[in-house]
Amino acid sequence: MPAWRMSRFFLGSPASVTEARRFVTGFLRDWPCLEAAELVVSELATNAVRHSASGRFGGRFMVTIRVASNGLWLGVLDEGGPHSPQLSTDSDDEGGRGLLLVSTLAAQWGVCGDEHGRTVWAVLSTAPALVTAE
Repeated sequence: MPAWRMSRFFLGSPASVTEARRFVTGFLRDWPCLEAAELVVSELATNAVRHSASGRFGGRFMVTIRVASNGLWLGVLDEGGPHSPQLSTDSDDEGGRGLLLVSTLAAQWGVCGDEHGRTVWAVLSTAPALVTAE
């Protein structure tokens, strides 16, 4: 599989989450992990808008799609904030469920950066799902 990378900035508004999904769909239309990629980017972009400086007036976030040796790498770079994203395992907790979904869909995920800007990333398997007959 040839290596490539695409990135795009979006305004830090809720409407831009839909645009980020369209960006992913446009490049991954025939990929077996398209639905998972859309969900992951939707969750990460929503978190960037809600929980980072990207959601302030004039803020923005960047979505990157990259073919990696271990799958498809998706990242959302935000403009930072006082709190690092945390995975919540408490089903009653109002926040953190998006990252729980990301952790379920992704082979790997993580956070890098600091209060000045963070990238939350996920690696998705690019192998087609095996269908077994019963």
